[in-house]
Amino acid sequence: MGIGSLDMLFDGIRKGVDMFDCVLPTRLARHGSVMTSHGRINIMKGKYANDFTPLDEECDCYCCKHYTKAYVHHLMKCEEGFGARLASIHNIRFLIKAMEGAREAIKNDRFLEYAAEVLEKFGSVRGC
Repeated sequence: MGIGSLDMLFDGIRKGVDMFDCVLPTRLARHGSVMTSHGRINIMKGKYANDFTPLDEECDCYCCKHYTKAYVHHLMKCEEGFGARLASIHNIRFLIKAMEGAREAIKNDRFLEYAAEVLEKFGSVRGC
């Protein structure tokens, strides 16, 4: 389907779409781009070489529970496949968590507010 960015997912939900499939989260991860609750980061940048915090403090994925930005940065710089795998695990969990929140917001009849809050925090210029 090709819809994988946070803003487009929320826009699709607003329009009634309830199933998505896209390579975007894993493609971004393979190139060092990590989705976080405060926007995307490029884990390849040198400033992450000594950052011993999780990719996203608000994430409960395997990568964030067990590894640091510095380690993922090291793996990606060394072109070690495990780095791309960890970033992929994280990006997929990030989107799943966002969709879990969207489902809950729909149940509580506050989807538009939820989407706006998440997109503002993420730093997306596009809204629903």
